[in-house]
Amino acid sequence: MATALDTLLGEIRACRLCEHDLGFEPRPFVAAQASARMLIIGQAPGSKVHASGIGWDDDSGDRLRGWLGLDKEAFYDAGRIAQMPSGFCYPGKASGGDKPPRPECAPRWHGPLLAQLPNLKLTLLVGQYAQKRYLPKRFAPNLTEAVRNWREAPEGLIPLPHPAWRSRLWMAKHPWFEAELLPALRERVGSALAQNV
Repeated sequence: MATALDTLLGEIRACRLCEHDLGFEPRPFVAAQASARMLIIGQAPGSKVHASGIGWDDDSGDRLRGWLGLDKEAFYDAGRIAQMPSGFCYPGKASGGDKPPRPECAPRWHGPLLAQLPNLKLTLLVGQYAQKRYLPKRFAPNLTEAVRNWREAPEGLIPLPHPAWRSRLWMAKHPWFEAELLPALRERVGSALAQNV
């Protein structure tokens, strides 16, 4: 028997709100179970995720899993870790990378999906789009400062840079990320995933 969450996930995966603007067949990505203890809110699926239907199925995902100290088996256990992009569909290419996440997704689907995830202990805000939506106004003027101020983020939220290849350059300029934030991040991830629901 389908639960309310199952029904909602089916509606999200069948969503065609942006089809006219995309110019290609949408393939919304989301992964969640009501028991999830951690939520990853990223930007939007890339072309590899669009093709495979598996979240973070690219070099960025490898880097993110390294940051979190998780292997693929743990990372893709939707009963423990939910994935909700800012935009559920691959938005297409722009000069210098992918287009921004489609603006229709988060207002339409985030609230209903969050309401079906009552056991979350930790939410990772990966990239500027997630941070702009979920951090308080005027929390930080830019992504670097949002990540630098991770200790002051509301309880249960951790802002992270997007783990694209460019993040290696960013990390080289900001050694505190690896020295201070990543050890604390791994500890908080382990604690969230170890808690009983």
